[in-house]
Amino acid sequence: QVQLVESGGGLVQPGGSLRLSCAASGFIFKMSDMNWFRQAPGKERELVATITSTGGSTNYADSVKGRFTISRDNTKNMVYLQMNSLKPEDTAIYYCNKRGRWSGSDYWGQGTQVTVSS
Repeated sequence: QVQLVESGGGLVQPGGSLRLSCAASGFIFKMSDMNWFRQAPGKERELVATITSTGGSTNYADSVKGRFTISRDNTKNMVYLQMNSLKPEDTAIYYCNKRGRWSGSDYWGQGTQVTVSS
């Protein structure tokens, strides 16, 4: 079965950095695009970043472009989200995601809390 386990969240001051990690198993990782989503209290879940299966292409939400970097290591079945210049509005639970074969069939990790506050 597909399993995604996030780690690396925590409390940081504005302007600080964190690196989130997602350990993947239960599928052919190197053949799957991967994503990071986030959800802040009272807000809709937001797609933050996407990386293609080989790592050759990435996409970012406008709100994080230039500050966040998604990467992957297909030899370790790991995907990462490097977050720099963090802002209070980045506060959210961050989820690792693999798209399913049809709408509503996505796979999700348990989430890791990121809090940006002074």
